[in-house]
Amino acid sequence: MQTQTIKTNACGSSSVDASTVVLVADAFTQEGTVYLTNLGCVVEYDPSLQADCLREAIEKTNPSVLVVRSTKVTEEMMDASERLTLIIRAGAGYDTIDVGAASARGISVANCPGKNAIAVAELALGLMLNCDRRISSQVADLQNGVWNKKEYSKANGLFGRTIGIVGMGGIGREVITRANSFGMKVIAWSRSLTAERADELGIGWCENLQNLAKMSDIVSVHLASNTNTSKILNADFFNAMKDGAIFINTSRGNVVDEDALYEAAEAKSLRVGLDVYENEPGAGDSSFGSKIASAPFVFGTHHVGASTEQAQEAIASEVVKIVSVFVTEGRVFNCVNLVAVPNAHALLCVRHKNLPGVLAHVFDVLSIANVNVEEMENVMYSGNHAACSRIQLGSMPSFKVIQMIKDNENILSVTLSTKK
Repeated sequence: MQTQTIKTNACGSSSVDASTVVLVADAFTQEGTVYLTNLGCVVEYDPSLQADCLREAIEKTNPSVLVVRSTKVTEEMMDASERLTLIIRAGAGYDTIDVGAASARGISVANCPGKNAIAVAELALGLMLNCDRRISSQVADLQNGVWNKKEYSKANGLFGRTIGIVGMGGIGREVITRANSFGMKVIAWSRSLTAERADELGIGWCENLQNLAKMSDIVSVHLASNTNTSKILNADFFNAMKDGAIFINTSRGNVVDEDALYEAAEAKSLRVGLDVYENEPGAGDSSFGSKIASAPFVFGTHHVGASTEQAQEAIASEVVKIVSVFVTEGRVFNCVNLVAVPNAHALLCVRHKNLPGVLAHVFDVLSIANVNVEEMENVMYSGNHAACSRIQLGSMPSFKVIQMIKDNENILSVTLSTKK
């Protein structure tokens, strides 16, 4: 396959003709770009692509693979390319991608889970220290010529304090490791966490979020963004927190009811460390009007939890792995929008000779009988003379349909079983 590297302006470039075009539309390591090129891909790289410019670039380059980090991907962008088959989120969360629209168009969405866990956990601990010792405020005062040792000497310290972890994915577990090294007592809540698993991890188990809020001196949030977690941390949660407690969110802004957090922080003297916000701007924007971000009790950062060189190198390596598997095997590694349990009612196993037209015959018969194929795999035997097709069917075919499949002389055997 011919290799070519293309650079674009902010609104894309001329179209290219290649079997695998990869459009990288956000920040990405140079090494990652080189690796993709060495796979034989045509790489189109422009980290400035946003909104209409991204749609235009997709339309002009007609990529098979789109790689994004913080850039939002809409259904209009997906419709701009007839070849777009795979969207890769160069990170763990994928709420910036319209996954429903991708699924409706048969476009796979993949992510890079766990590769930024250490980086985000490190920032979470940094925000905790900042909230407790007000490091950033001290720096600002010193730079303005203010000496206020008496005020800034007031701090609780982290040792012996109880930290409540909300969400027990890779990042939450990395925070636990670091909290233990600080001598903190760890409790946690997650939908998947059981009392038995908590015992194995050596942490306390909370039955619900309100109990965690009541027991914690510090709360650190590590939840994925989805319909189940939207504003899950609401007025009930914040009103249950201790006076003077610390609240940290390095996951996603929309898991928090910011109005409720603001009110509780003022009423209960909470200190808040945030790296994420509701309706936060994209990577290319330079202004952000946010009541919560500018609040005096907030020690905030700019959604940079995953932005370390170590994390970006690990993510770039994972992106290359996903593209490599896709190009060489046709599979999508880390795919997030596959059906967990296929809607199949029957399993049809067809052993057949490895000849052209055999499977076409099987599918023609099923199509005429209005039996839908939900999933299939075709396994080859040594020598490449015969294969076995395992075909998941949406409905049970009749005896007549099975006989019609068997009528082909290149069919070796047919078995049918009901899915339970």
